[in-house]
Amino acid sequence: MPRRAFLARVGGTGAALGAATLGYRAVDQGVLATGTGTAYAPWADFADRSGLEALVAGAILAANAHNSQPWSFDVQPDRIDVIADRSRLLGAIDPLTRESVVSLGCAIENLALTARAEGFAPQLTYQPDRSQPDWAARITLVAAPADRSDLYRMIPDRHTNRSGYTSTRIDPGLLEDIAGLGELDGVKVRWLMGSDADRYGELLVAATETLIADPEQSAASAEWFRHSWDEIQARRDGITLDAQGMSILRTAIAKMLPAGSRERNDNYWLMALRDTQVATAAAYGIVLVPDSAAAESRLIGGRTLQRIHLAATANGIALQHMNQITERADRELQLGLSPTFGDALEELSGGDALQPLVAFRVGYSNREARPSPRRAVGDVIV
Repeated sequence: MPRRAFLARVGGTGAALGAATLGYRAVDQGVLATGTGTAYAPWADFADRSGLEALVAGAILAANAHNSQPWSFDVQPDRIDVIADRSRLLGAIDPLTRESVVSLGCAIENLALTARAEGFAPQLTYQPDRSQPDWAARITLVAAPADRSDLYRMIPDRHTNRSGYTSTRIDPGLLEDIAGLGELDGVKVRWLMGSDADRYGELLVAATETLIADPEQSAASAEWFRHSWDEIQARRDGITLDAQGMSILRTAIAKMLPAGSRERNDNYWLMALRDTQVATAAAYGIVLVPDSAAAESRLIGGRTLQRIHLAATANGIALQHMNQITERADRELQLGLSPTFGDALEELSGGDALQPLVAFRVGYSNREARPSPRRAVGDVIV
Protein backbone atom coordinates (compact mmCIF):
# COMPACT_ATOMS: atom_id res chain seq x y z
CA MET A 1 0.00 0.00 0.00
CA PRO A 2 1.46 3.43 -0.88
CA ARG A 3 2.64 5.40 2.15
CA ARG A 4 0.22 8.31 1.48
CA ALA A 5 -2.74 5.92 1.29
CA PHE A 6 -1.61 4.21 4.49
CA LEU A 7 -1.40 7.54 6.30
CA ALA A 8 -4.81 8.54 4.95
CA ARG A 9 -6.28 5.30 6.25
CA VAL A 10 -4.68 5.77 9.65
CA GLY A 11 -5.72 9.39 9.74
CA GLY A 12 -9.29 8.48 8.87
CA THR A 13 -9.32 5.77 11.51
CA GLY A 14 -7.88 8.18 14.07
CA ALA A 15 -10.53 10.75 13.29
CA ALA A 16 -13.24 8.13 13.58
CA LEU A 17 -11.84 6.90 16.88
CA GLY A 18 -11.58 10.47 18.11
CA ALA A 19 -15.17 11.18 17.13
CA ALA A 20 -16.31 7.96 18.78
CA THR A 21 -14.41 8.85 21.95
CA LEU A 22 -15.95 12.34 22.03
CA GLY A 23 -19.37 10.87 21.37
CA TYR A 24 -18.98 8.40 24.21
CA ARG A 25 -17.82 11.13 26.59
CA ALA A 26 -20.70 13.37 25.55
CA VAL A 27 -23.15 10.61 26.48
CA ASP A 28 -21.22 9.64 29.62
CA GLN A 29 -21.20 13.24 30.86
CA GLY A 30 -24.82 13.98 29.98
CA VAL A 31 -23.81 16.86 27.71
CA LEU A 32 -27.21 16.91 26.01
CA ALA A 33 -29.25 15.70 28.98
CA THR A 34 -29.32 18.71 31.28
CA GLY A 35 -31.93 18.40 34.02
CA THR A 36 -33.08 14.93 32.99
CA GLY A 37 -32.89 11.43 34.46
CA THR A 38 -34.15 10.09 37.76
CA ALA A 39 -31.97 12.51 39.75
CA TYR A 40 -34.11 15.39 38.50
CA ALA A 41 -37.49 13.66 38.52
CA PRO A 42 -38.64 15.13 41.88
CA TRP A 43 -38.98 18.58 40.31
CA ALA A 44 -41.42 17.35 37.67
CA ASP A 45 -43.16 14.83 39.93
CA PHE A 46 -44.03 17.37 42.62
CA ALA A 47 -47.24 18.49 40.93
CA ASP A 48 -48.51 14.91 40.72
CA ARG A 49 -48.09 14.11 44.42
CA SER A 50 -50.95 14.13 46.91
CA GLY A 51 -51.53 13.45 50.58
CA LEU A 52 -48.66 13.19 53.07
CA GLU A 53 -46.14 12.19 50.41
CA ALA A 54 -46.78 15.54 48.73
CA LEU A 55 -45.57 17.30 51.88
CA VAL A 56 -42.25 15.48 51.79
CA ALA A 57 -42.06 16.00 48.01
CA GLY A 58 -42.28 19.73 48.63
CA ALA A 59 -39.79 19.68 51.48
CA ILE A 60 -37.02 18.02 49.45
CA LEU A 61 -37.13 20.79 46.84
CA ALA A 62 -36.02 23.37 49.41
CA ALA A 63 -32.82 25.37 49.17
CA ASN A 64 -29.96 23.74 51.07
CA ALA A 65 -26.25 24.17 51.56
CA HIS A 66 -24.10 22.56 48.84
CA ASN A 67 -27.16 20.51 47.86
CA SER A 68 -26.28 18.20 50.76
CA GLN A 69 -29.97 17.61 51.56
CA PRO A 70 -29.29 17.03 55.29
CA TRP A 71 -32.78 15.80 56.17
CA SER A 72 -34.98 12.81 56.82
CA PHE A 73 -38.68 12.61 57.64
CA ASP A 74 -40.73 10.41 59.98
CA VAL A 75 -44.21 10.42 58.45
CA GLN A 76 -47.26 9.47 60.54
CA PRO A 77 -50.98 9.98 59.78
CA ASP A 78 -51.29 13.11 61.91
CA ARG A 79 -47.76 14.55 61.92
CA ILE A 80 -44.34 14.66 60.28
CA ASP A 81 -41.06 14.88 62.17
CA VAL A 82 -38.10 16.58 60.48
CA ILE A 83 -34.82 14.97 61.52
CA ALA A 84 -31.24 15.96 60.70
CA ASP A 85 -29.22 13.41 58.74
CA ARG A 86 -25.77 13.62 60.29
CA SER A 87 -24.22 11.59 57.49
CA ARG A 88 -24.79 14.66 55.32
CA LEU A 89 -23.07 17.29 57.44
CA LEU A 90 -20.56 19.45 55.58
CA GLY A 91 -17.55 19.18 57.86
CA ALA A 92 -15.03 22.03 57.81
CA ILE A 93 -17.03 24.11 55.33
CA ASP A 94 -19.84 24.35 57.92
CA PRO A 95 -17.92 23.73 61.14
CA LEU A 96 -20.68 24.82 63.54
CA THR A 97 -23.52 23.28 61.45
CA ARG A 98 -25.08 26.70 60.86
CA GLU A 99 -25.92 26.01 57.21
CA SER A 100 -27.16 22.47 57.76
CA VAL A 101 -29.69 23.64 60.35
CA VAL A 102 -30.74 26.56 58.13
CA SER A 103 -31.28 24.00 55.35
CA LEU A 104 -33.66 22.10 57.63
CA GLY A 105 -35.55 25.35 58.20
CA CYS A 106 -35.90 25.79 54.43
CA ALA A 107 -37.33 22.27 54.15
CA ILE A 108 -39.74 22.93 57.03
CA GLU A 109 -41.10 26.01 55.25
CA ASN A 110 -41.70 24.13 51.99
CA LEU A 111 -43.37 21.35 53.96
CA ALA A 112 -45.64 23.83 55.76
CA LEU A 113 -46.61 25.57 52.50
CA THR A 114 -47.41 22.22 50.90
CA ALA A 115 -49.37 21.11 53.96
CA ARG A 116 -51.67 24.13 53.60
CA ALA A 117 -52.07 23.39 49.89
CA GLU A 118 -53.06 19.80 50.72
CA GLY A 119 -55.74 20.82 53.23
CA PHE A 120 -53.85 20.87 56.54
CA ALA A 121 -53.13 23.58 59.09
CA PRO A 122 -49.53 22.81 60.11
CA GLN A 123 -48.70 23.37 63.77
CA LEU A 124 -44.93 23.64 64.25
CA THR A 125 -42.96 22.70 67.33
CA TYR A 126 -39.22 23.34 67.12
CA GLN A 127 -36.88 20.89 68.85
CA PRO A 128 -39.63 18.90 70.60
CA ASP A 129 -37.06 17.08 72.75
CA ARG A 130 -33.87 19.01 73.52
CA SER A 131 -32.17 15.75 74.53
CA GLN A 132 -32.44 14.72 70.84
CA PRO A 133 -30.71 17.59 68.99
CA ASP A 134 -31.19 15.95 65.58
CA TRP A 135 -34.97 16.15 65.98
CA ALA A 136 -35.43 19.56 64.38
CA ALA A 137 -39.19 19.93 64.37
CA ARG A 138 -42.57 18.26 64.59
CA ILE A 139 -45.31 19.41 62.23
CA THR A 140 -48.71 18.37 63.55
CA LEU A 141 -51.35 18.23 60.82
CA VAL A 142 -54.89 19.46 61.46
CA ALA A 143 -57.55 19.38 58.72
CA ALA A 144 -58.27 22.81 57.19
CA PRO A 145 -59.42 24.34 53.89
CA ALA A 146 -56.76 23.98 51.18
CA ASP A 147 -54.70 27.12 50.57
CA ARG A 148 -52.50 27.03 47.45
CA SER A 149 -50.57 30.25 48.06
CA ASP A 150 -48.40 32.09 45.56
CA LEU A 151 -45.30 30.96 47.47
CA TYR A 152 -46.43 27.34 47.29
CA ARG A 153 -46.84 27.61 43.53
CA MET A 154 -43.21 28.70 43.19
CA ILE A 155 -41.75 25.60 44.89
CA PRO A 156 -40.95 23.68 41.66
CA ASP A 157 -39.70 26.84 39.91
CA ARG A 158 -37.25 28.03 42.57
CA HIS A 159 -33.58 27.36 41.71
CA THR A 160 -30.30 29.00 42.69
CA ASN A 161 -29.08 31.24 39.87
CA ARG A 162 -25.27 31.54 39.73
CA SER A 163 -25.14 33.36 36.39
CA GLY A 164 -24.17 36.96 35.80
CA TYR A 165 -27.04 39.36 36.41
CA THR A 166 -28.08 42.25 34.20
CA SER A 167 -27.49 45.92 35.00
CA THR A 168 -31.22 46.48 35.57
CA ARG A 169 -31.83 48.08 38.95
CA ILE A 170 -34.24 46.44 41.40
CA ASP A 171 -36.79 48.82 42.90
CA PRO A 172 -35.97 49.07 46.63
CA GLY A 173 -39.71 49.09 47.31
CA LEU A 174 -40.01 45.69 45.64
CA LEU A 175 -37.20 44.34 47.82
CA GLU A 176 -39.01 45.56 50.92
CA ASP A 177 -42.21 43.90 49.70
CA ILE A 178 -40.31 40.63 49.24
CA ALA A 179 -38.85 40.95 52.73
CA GLY A 180 -42.35 41.52 54.06
CA LEU A 181 -43.49 38.24 52.50
CA GLY A 182 -40.56 36.40 54.00
CA GLU A 183 -39.90 37.68 57.52
CA LEU A 184 -41.14 35.43 60.34
CA ASP A 185 -41.15 35.50 64.15
CA GLY A 186 -38.67 38.27 64.93
CA VAL A 187 -36.44 37.61 61.91
CA LYS A 188 -35.50 40.52 59.64
CA VAL A 189 -33.90 40.90 56.23
CA ARG A 190 -31.39 43.72 55.70
CA TRP A 191 -30.77 44.78 52.11
CA LEU A 192 -27.34 46.03 51.08
CA MET A 193 -27.13 48.34 48.06
CA GLY A 194 -24.68 50.93 46.78
CA SER A 195 -21.54 51.31 48.88
CA ASP A 196 -22.80 48.75 51.43
CA ALA A 197 -23.10 46.18 48.63
CA ASP A 198 -19.62 47.07 47.37
CA ARG A 199 -18.20 46.49 50.84
CA TYR A 200 -20.02 43.17 51.16
CA GLY A 201 -18.70 42.07 47.76
CA GLU A 202 -15.14 42.84 48.84
CA LEU A 203 -15.63 40.77 51.98
CA LEU A 204 -17.06 37.88 49.94
CA VAL A 205 -13.98 37.79 47.72
CA ALA A 206 -11.64 37.99 50.73
CA ALA A 207 -13.54 35.23 52.55
CA THR A 208 -13.43 32.99 49.49
CA GLU A 209 -9.69 33.55 49.09
CA THR A 210 -9.18 32.61 52.74
CA LEU A 211 -11.49 29.60 52.44
CA ILE A 212 -9.72 28.04 49.46
CA ALA A 213 -6.38 28.63 51.20
CA ASP A 214 -7.64 26.47 54.09
CA PRO A 215 -6.97 22.87 52.92
CA GLU A 216 -9.68 21.36 55.11
CA GLN A 217 -12.37 23.80 54.03
CA SER A 218 -11.37 23.49 50.39
CA ALA A 219 -11.49 19.68 50.57
CA ALA A 220 -14.83 19.68 52.40
CA SER A 221 -16.34 21.88 49.73
CA ALA A 222 -14.91 19.77 46.89
CA GLU A 223 -16.49 16.61 48.34
CA TRP A 224 -19.91 17.86 47.22
CA PHE A 225 -19.04 18.49 43.59
CA ARG A 226 -20.43 15.85 41.23
CA HIS A 227 -18.30 15.49 38.10
CA SER A 228 -19.97 12.79 36.01
CA TRP A 229 -23.47 12.03 34.78
CA ASP A 230 -23.37 8.58 36.38
CA GLU A 231 -22.34 10.06 39.73
CA ILE A 232 -25.17 12.60 39.59
CA GLN A 233 -27.76 9.93 38.80
CA ALA A 234 -26.42 7.55 41.48
CA ARG A 235 -25.99 10.03 44.33
CA ARG A 236 -28.68 12.58 43.44
CA ASP A 237 -27.11 15.38 45.43
CA GLY A 238 -24.25 17.86 45.34
CA ILE A 239 -23.20 20.70 43.05
CA THR A 240 -23.11 20.13 39.28
CA LEU A 241 -21.71 21.90 36.24
CA ASP A 242 -25.25 22.42 34.95
CA ALA A 243 -26.04 24.60 37.97
CA GLN A 244 -23.00 26.89 37.62
CA GLY A 245 -24.81 29.54 35.59
CA MET A 246 -22.66 29.15 32.46
CA SER A 247 -23.94 29.30 28.90
CA ILE A 248 -25.06 26.06 27.25
CA LEU A 249 -21.90 26.01 25.12
CA ARG A 250 -19.50 26.61 28.01
CA THR A 251 -21.31 24.02 30.10
CA ALA A 252 -21.00 21.46 27.30
CA ILE A 253 -17.28 22.17 26.87
CA ALA A 254 -16.68 21.94 30.62
CA LYS A 255 -18.45 18.57 30.73
CA MET A 256 -16.27 17.21 27.92
CA LEU A 257 -13.02 18.15 29.64
CA PRO A 258 -11.44 15.88 32.27
CA ALA A 259 -12.20 16.79 35.87
CA GLY A 260 -9.82 19.49 37.07
CA SER A 261 -7.71 19.45 40.21
CA ARG A 262 -9.14 20.88 43.40
CA GLU A 263 -6.78 23.86 43.14
CA ARG A 264 -7.87 24.56 39.58
CA ASN A 265 -11.53 24.29 40.50
CA ASP A 266 -11.04 26.58 43.50
CA ASN A 267 -9.36 29.18 41.31
CA TYR A 268 -12.22 29.01 38.81
CA TRP A 269 -14.73 29.41 41.66
CA LEU A 270 -12.89 32.50 42.91
CA MET A 271 -12.70 33.99 39.42
CA ALA A 272 -16.41 33.39 38.75
CA LEU A 273 -17.37 34.83 42.12
CA ARG A 274 -15.19 37.95 41.76
CA ASP A 275 -15.67 38.70 38.06
CA THR A 276 -19.27 37.59 37.51
CA GLN A 277 -21.29 37.07 40.67
CA VAL A 278 -20.01 39.93 42.84
CA ALA A 279 -19.50 42.21 39.84
CA THR A 280 -23.13 41.90 38.72
CA ALA A 281 -25.04 41.69 42.02
CA ALA A 282 -27.83 44.26 42.15
CA ALA A 283 -28.09 43.91 45.94
CA TYR A 284 -27.35 41.55 48.80
CA GLY A 285 -29.73 40.39 51.49
CA ILE A 286 -28.77 39.32 55.00
CA VAL A 287 -31.13 37.32 57.22
CA LEU A 288 -30.88 38.60 60.80
CA VAL A 289 -32.01 36.49 63.76
CA PRO A 290 -32.07 36.86 67.56
CA ASP A 291 -29.28 34.31 68.13
CA SER A 292 -27.34 32.95 65.15
CA ALA A 293 -25.91 30.13 67.29
CA ALA A 294 -29.29 28.85 68.52
CA ALA A 295 -31.00 26.03 66.64
CA GLU A 296 -34.45 27.60 66.80
CA SER A 297 -33.20 30.90 65.39
CA ARG A 298 -31.46 29.00 62.61
CA LEU A 299 -34.60 27.03 61.78
CA ILE A 300 -36.81 30.13 61.69
CA GLY A 301 -34.13 31.96 59.74
CA GLY A 302 -34.09 29.09 57.25
CA ARG A 303 -37.85 29.32 56.85
CA THR A 304 -37.49 33.05 56.19
CA LEU A 305 -34.71 32.42 53.66
CA GLN A 306 -36.89 29.94 51.78
CA ARG A 307 -39.83 32.35 51.71
CA ILE A 308 -37.58 35.13 50.41
CA HIS A 309 -36.30 32.90 47.61
CA LEU A 310 -39.82 31.83 46.64
CA ALA A 311 -41.04 35.43 46.70
CA ALA A 312 -38.08 36.53 44.58
CA THR A 313 -38.89 33.76 42.09
CA ALA A 314 -42.50 34.92 41.91
CA ASN A 315 -41.25 38.41 41.01
CA GLY A 316 -38.78 37.30 38.34
CA ILE A 317 -35.73 38.02 40.50
CA ALA A 318 -32.74 35.67 40.49
CA LEU A 319 -31.13 34.71 43.80
CA GLN A 320 -27.90 33.00 44.81
CA HIS A 321 -27.01 31.97 48.37
CA MET A 322 -23.56 33.28 49.33
CA ASN A 323 -22.25 32.29 52.76
CA GLN A 324 -18.47 32.34 52.54
CA ILE A 325 -18.26 35.10 55.16
CA THR A 326 -20.23 33.12 57.75
CA GLU A 327 -18.29 29.96 56.83
CA ARG A 328 -15.05 31.74 57.62
CA ALA A 329 -16.45 33.40 60.76
CA ASP A 330 -17.51 29.99 62.11
CA ARG A 331 -14.14 28.53 61.17
CA GLU A 332 -12.45 31.29 63.16
CA LEU A 333 -14.54 30.36 66.20
CA GLN A 334 -13.81 26.67 65.73
CA LEU A 335 -10.03 27.16 65.54
CA GLY A 336 -9.72 30.10 67.93
CA LEU A 337 -8.45 32.40 65.18
CA SER A 338 -8.57 36.18 65.16
CA PRO A 339 -12.20 37.10 64.31
CA THR A 340 -11.54 38.92 61.04
CA PHE A 341 -14.77 37.83 59.43
CA GLY A 342 -16.61 37.52 62.73
CA ASP A 343 -16.03 41.24 63.32
CA ALA A 344 -17.12 41.95 59.74
CA LEU A 345 -20.37 40.10 60.42
CA GLU A 346 -21.10 42.30 63.42
CA GLU A 347 -20.49 45.35 61.24
CA LEU A 348 -22.92 44.00 58.64
CA SER A 349 -25.72 43.81 61.20
CA GLY A 350 -26.04 47.57 60.79
CA GLY A 351 -26.17 48.20 64.51
CA ASP A 352 -29.22 45.99 64.89
CA ALA A 353 -29.54 43.84 68.00
CA LEU A 354 -30.20 40.90 65.70
CA GLN A 355 -27.32 38.79 64.36
CA PRO A 356 -26.44 37.87 60.74
CA LEU A 357 -27.30 34.27 59.91
CA VAL A 358 -27.04 33.77 56.13
CA ALA A 359 -26.79 35.97 53.05
CA PHE A 360 -27.55 35.99 49.34
CA ARG A 361 -27.32 38.17 46.23
CA VAL A 362 -30.21 39.18 43.96
CA GLY A 363 -30.63 40.62 40.49
CA TYR A 364 -32.29 40.10 37.14
CA SER A 365 -30.85 37.40 34.89
CA ASN A 366 -31.31 36.61 31.23
CA ARG A 367 -30.17 33.05 31.88
CA GLU A 368 -32.61 30.54 33.31
CA ALA A 369 -31.41 28.76 36.44
CA ARG A 370 -31.14 24.99 36.06
CA PRO A 371 -32.33 22.48 38.66
CA SER A 372 -30.11 20.51 41.01
CA PRO A 373 -30.47 16.76 41.58
CA ARG A 374 -32.67 15.54 44.42
CA ARG A 375 -33.03 12.25 46.26
CA ALA A 376 -36.36 10.50 45.92
CA VAL A 377 -39.15 10.88 48.48
CA GLY A 378 -38.79 7.22 49.42
CA ASP A 379 -35.10 7.71 50.16
CA VAL A 380 -35.66 10.36 52.83
CA ILE A 381 -38.60 8.84 54.75
CA VAL A 382 -37.43 6.85 57.78
